[in-house]
Amino acid sequence: MNLFRIPALLLLFAAPVVRAQTTADPAPITATWETQKQARTFMLGIPAPRGQITDRNGAPLAQSRMAHNLAMVFPTPPTLSDVQVLAHARKEIAAAERLLSRRIPVEDDAILKHYHNRPLLPMELVQDLLPPEIAVLKNPPAGLMVRPVYQRFYPNGRLAGHLLGYCGRRSGLPDRPLQNNDLLWPDSEGREGIEQTFDKQLQGKVGQMNVTFDEAGNKSSESVAIPPEPGQNVVTTLDEALQRKCEELLEKNTERGAIVVMDPNNGDILAMASWPVFNPNDFIPFISADKFKRLQEDPDVPLLPRAYRSAYPPGSVFKCFIGLAALESGAITTDSEFECPSSFTLGRLTWRNWKKDHAGSLNFEQALTQSCNTWFYQVGLRTGAKSILEWANSVGFGNRTGIPLASESIGRIPSDEFMLRTHGRRILEGDVVNMSIGQGDILITPLQMARAMSILANGGTVYQPRLVSQVQTVGNEVSSGYSVRAVSKLAISPKTLAAIHEGMVDVVSSGGGTAASARVKKVRVAGKTGTAQWGPKRRERTAAWFAGFAPAEEPQFAFAAVYEGGPGDDSIHGGSHAAPLIGKLLREVFAKQKEEKKDAEKAAEKEAEEEAAMEDQSN
Repeated sequence: MNLFRIPALLLLFAAPVVRAQTTADPAPITATWETQKQARTFMLGIPAPRGQITDRNGAPLAQSRMAHNLAMVFPTPPTLSDVQVLAHARKEIAAAERLLSRRIPVEDDAILKHYHNRPLLPMELVQDLLPPEIAVLKNPPAGLMVRPVYQRFYPNGRLAGHLLGYCGRRSGLPDRPLQNNDLLWPDSEGREGIEQTFDKQLQGKVGQMNVTFDEAGNKSSESVAIPPEPGQNVVTTLDEALQRKCEELLEKNTERGAIVVMDPNNGDILAMASWPVFNPNDFIPFISADKFKRLQEDPDVPLLPRAYRSAYPPGSVFKCFIGLAALESGAITTDSEFECPSSFTLGRLTWRNWKKDHAGSLNFEQALTQSCNTWFYQVGLRTGAKSILEWANSVGFGNRTGIPLASESIGRIPSDEFMLRTHGRRILEGDVVNMSIGQGDILITPLQMARAMSILANGGTVYQPRLVSQVQTVGNEVSSGYSVRAVSKLAISPKTLAAIHEGMVDVVSSGGGTAASARVKKVRVAGKTGTAQWGPKRRERTAAWFAGFAPAEEPQFAFAAVYEGGPGDDSIHGGSHAAPLIGKLLREVFAKQKEEKKDAEKAAEKEAEEEAAMEDQSN
């Protein structure tokens, strides 16, 4: 029995979309099934393969591939009794089970319903056969057939799973009597991530196959009237290698956490990794109830994209922005000095510094480098809640960034309205004290923090974070473009920026800093550590942060890393747990850049030598 053949053009788009693609005229489709007793022509839909999702260089992150399903064919004309139908079906299913060496559970009711309503169409038994099973069924028994179908495939497994999302069946094949425009097999739709947001563009256009049957139910003709049109390709700003490295670092060094890396010069998201992550292939063609339940009940919540859907108190990383508000509002100057005692008292409450000894009189750069809490308590009160909140909002805290992914967390920058609604009072001085070290009611996502660091890195330009750069047709024509967009330009004085930059560089490179583990040889890294507690007291957790940019002089990368500690674990700190993640990442990235530069220089020298030799020969 001939197999249903799909046009070669539509099987699998493996070549990067940034390269030119060639197409061929679709081959005719040959079907092996009939539809019903009455003589008539049916117009059946041919589902289109979904378009690709790629990284910024065209490397495929999501594709359509050819899958093979096993189906059962009933004899024609369809005149069997229910007993005969079940006897036939059980015989064919038993033969399939012997060939595949596995059980194929099918209910009698499902068999009879299919036969009564759609007897001349094959009944699907097994989806997505394994390669060895396909080989066994190369010449299937007369009552069985193998149908090639399009299926979603994620070639890198779990890589960027939260960002890509996954696909699911739009619906199963109907079990009512066959009608025009019914699909030959179930179509899929995006259920999360980019797959969901760009579902319309990725879907493609359903084709049409006309099949005519005579009065006896025998197929008399068939033709592809309209070939299916593949979906468009979505090109992201992600760098596959960088995304992979971020996920590897999280896997090896954390139980839960996130890393976001952006280009501060245009807002492109180069990597946005959350850990743990799930494998979107587990949802194809569908996920079992047991497996989905395990994912949902996993205490580490692998379905949660922590990079943009979780928000944490920022801890001492927020001191960079307290300094920004204090310096730009005129509350202090870069030369202003305040004491750094071991504790600070306001009314009946006392807050302590993380250092037990008095650290002396410090200016802003020194206080940022040493992360002196008591210094920032004083400066926060002097600056006031109004200026702090205005500057926090201006760099994007407390607002969604607008990436094209559903359910992005808004985070939180508390206002008087929020405090009245939540605590029954306006912001008090004690709240400002907590706010001054990134505690209290402040919550920030790793993506928001990376964006804020981009603003400090580039001198005040607020870029719209960009995750998708364009949507392309199969012919590589741009159908939708998402340009780099500067939302605003903050008026930050060069003196303020210099003070923040130098303080952050000292955090990494000086002996008194807290992020020595983020150092990179011959590269000045600017960063700030943070350690904050959140959650109910009995199950309080620690969020360990490291955020910043590099190189400090001409930033290529802005970053934020969060290490999420377990309940009651007070051994977690930004300097010991988050900074090493970024240090390992940057050391590898800059080492790779150095190698690539050397290779390019060697290639240029060789080319120059060859040109000189050719010139000598011509002379």
